[in-house]
Amino acid sequence: MDVQSFFEQAKSTLNLPKTTPLQSAYQFGSEADELAQLVLTGTKTATTSAYDLYEADEPLPKVGAYDVILDAHDQPVCVTRTDQVMITPYLDITATHAYLEGEGDRTYAYWRHVHDVFFEQEYQSAHQLFDPQTAQMVLERFHVVYPAH
Repeated sequence: MDVQSFFEQAKSTLNLPKTTPLQSAYQFGSEADELAQLVLTGTKTATTSAYDLYEADEPLPKVGAYDVILDAHDQPVCVTRTDQVMITPYLDITATHAYLEGEGDRTYAYWRHVHDVFFEQEYQSAHQLFDPQTAQMVLERFHVVYPAH
């Protein structure tokens, strides 16, 4: 099912106004299928993106907005609603946020290791240098409002 049809179905099921907009549809990182399943089960309720890499025409996420989470084949898995958005220095990200991201053993050490590697690659692909000392991050908290089942 395509993203827009999936979102229309979710709006109908949730009795949302027909004019409710879709903020975005996206995959999570390099493990899109695994991370989408963590979202679907409620294990993953947070994410981190690089504020420094947002384009001028790319809006920041907004509290109360709806997103469609996609699997590795760009198929809709679920709809989430954004609960919180914060911009914070990379080094100020807490163990609580790392736990809410739901990945690996959910420790800060695991989160930091995989995100150091991830952000180094993300910045490099944008021809920038990732510096944990100065990098600004967008932290989002969300919850599933419409499962694909």
